[in-house]
Amino acid sequence: MQDIQKFIAGFKRFQEKYFNEDLALFEKLRHGQHPKALIVACADSRVDPTLLMGAEPGDVFVVRNVANLVPPYEPGGSFASVPAALEFGVLSLQVEHIIVLGHAQCGGIHALMQGTSADSEFIGKWVGIAQPARERVLAELPSKPPALQARACEQAAILVSLENLMSYPWIAHRVVLGELHLHGWYFDIGPGALLHYNPANNAFEPIGADTAAASVNMV
Repeated sequence: MQDIQKFIAGFKRFQEKYFNEDLALFEKLRHGQHPKALIVACADSRVDPTLLMGAEPGDVFVVRNVANLVPPYEPGGSFASVPAALEFGVLSLQVEHIIVLGHAQCGGIHALMQGTSADSEFIGKWVGIAQPARERVLAELPSKPPALQARACEQAAILVSLENLMSYPWIAHRVVLGELHLHGWYFDIGPGALLHYNPANNAFEPIGADTAAASVNMV
């Protein structure tokens, strides 16, 4: 109950300081949302995309799941939560950017690399979306320490999700037209660094003011 009381007290502070001090913003938000970006982030409690990016309410449409994965396009898939969110964000909200935000020390990717996810009822099938990333890492870094392999897989899984995004026809169409831009970002928890995937160098590099707008050309 102590944790719940902490959350209740936090909401009261939100009402008193955040909501009441910016009534104009929340009055605007009452009439709808118009975010420019959609973020696919991990459900990990340590990685809050709006906190990391200093976003305010209404700035981003956030989709969170285990290991920030995007499944490939499957017409008529049952209970397709992520595809439904993508469809709404792209076709209804008409976002201009999709960011796949991965992170270091990801439990889902660790389970995939260790093979422990196979014993689970739901997680194993879900993180299996990133199986191509695992196979690539084991083929290219067979003798490296498990921690380094896991980090490589965390980043490779971001690329798998970017590729899967392009399997959605209404996403690929907008990317080709230049109306939608895809980004692969990686949050390194230890040093507090944010990296972005640079296709020109096929590497994740520190992000800065000069690289923040760079998108991944998956066409």
